[in-house]
Amino acid sequence: MKQLENSIFPLEDALEMILFFDAGGMITYGNHTAREKLEYGDALKGVQISDIFPNTFHLTEDRFTADISFGDKVQKLTAYRKNLTCFPVEAKVLCSRDCPNTYICMANDILEKEFLNKEIEQVRSEADEALKVKSEFVANVTHELRTPVNGILGNVKELLAEGTVGEIEPSLRLIERCCGDMNKIINNILDFSKLEAGKFTLEPRRFHFRNMLDYVKSNQINKITEKGLDFFMTVSPQIPEYIIADELRIVQILGNLISNAQKFTSIGKITVEAVQTASVNDKIELFFMVKDTGIGIDDKDKEKLFQSFSQVDASISRKYGGTGLGLNICKQLVELMGGKIGVESEKNRGSTFSFSIWAQVAQEDAVSAAQTLSCTIVPERGEEEEQELLNTRKYGTPKNLDILRKNLSKLILCVEMKNWEKAEMFMETVKQLTEGAPREVGRVVLRLKMAIQKENYDKIITEYETLDHFLQQKE
Repeated sequence: MKQLENSIFPLEDALEMILFFDAGGMITYGNHTAREKLEYGDALKGVQISDIFPNTFHLTEDRFTADISFGDKVQKLTAYRKNLTCFPVEAKVLCSRDCPNTYICMANDILEKEFLNKEIEQVRSEADEALKVKSEFVANVTHELRTPVNGILGNVKELLAEGTVGEIEPSLRLIERCCGDMNKIINNILDFSKLEAGKFTLEPRRFHFRNMLDYVKSNQINKITEKGLDFFMTVSPQIPEYIIADELRIVQILGNLISNAQKFTSIGKITVEAVQTASVNDKIELFFMVKDTGIGIDDKDKEKLFQSFSQVDASISRKYGGTGLGLNICKQLVELMGGKIGVESEKNRGSTFSFSIWAQVAQEDAVSAAQTLSCTIVPERGEEEEQELLNTRKYGTPKNLDILRKNLSKLILCVEMKNWEKAEMFMETVKQLTEGAPREVGRVVLRLKMAIQKENYDKIITEYETLDHFLQQKE
């Protein structure tokens, strides 16, 4: 026995309890940890193993029986101290290969572990309850907000429909726009709270895939083309005409990504592509790409994009607006549909957002030749086009000044027509095209933007003329 104790490893220093016992169930050795944990001290030798584990080991006339399997399998047991108090352990019992009729029990006290597990479970339960309360509160508040917003919006539309609003029409248009923005924010918060609480459910149904893309295109193309951008949409002929999926949420994801592309792109084009990448039984994987030639994103900032309430930096929210929820909602919706979302981008060279989803093909809908969308297949940008985009973004180049003048002309036209929403859109493009300009130009652009936001016509004309003077000097 001494040879066994000393030959394997220093048992006395082991952190787990180690007990040797014979075929009669009598303990012949217990290490320091076992003697302390079981509170027998040196008297542990000679104690029956059934006294330590009465629920597991039972004595017969000359042997013991055990309700436990011997080997490397770890099992939960209850160990009893000398004072008959007990504690849980994780143990395994082995038959000694070197000493016949000798058994080894190795056990770890897991009382602290189980206590911590209970505390963790309680904290998790409290957190889940707090999340539930918060989600319900957010849902109730947003529903309550929607009622007065829709009430204001409805009355404003009635007044505009009457056509007798006269001088107050610009103010009513501004109220109408603000109500629309507020409804978008409310919808985002509602979607986010449902997703966070795990109460969001998809509503798959059969729909015409290409009609869905046409709908997305018709909703986005006006804003994109008004900004002077090209817009292309392509679809793979392998995609069936009809699929079964949540059409509303696919539209929501594409709409969000295209809106972001339009928001952060001042020159160039936006391209949407849809292809089928896999097919398993009656399921297909659809892969979408939304490409732009916008401001791009640094590698270090990409991980922030899909986090809730997060944007690349604080200035993004000030410049372009938004709650920072849109991409996080897109990510969760894509994952609910069995896919993934990602981005490839380079600062000042544009971005490509891509996502995949799984959809079902109805049995009666065989894969057929795709109908042609009102779009063309767009080749990748070549080196010349890349250089042209860079030259356009660089303040002071002939291409930059030409596009800058065109956007300023559109801006002033919108101001004359009191279309302040579009004026702000062109102002943002002007701001992007003057990045890197001398400080005095930057100051004029900032003052012009503030004047447009305040709808101060006289101030707008003054700052426009000042900016025009700088551009003439540059030419």
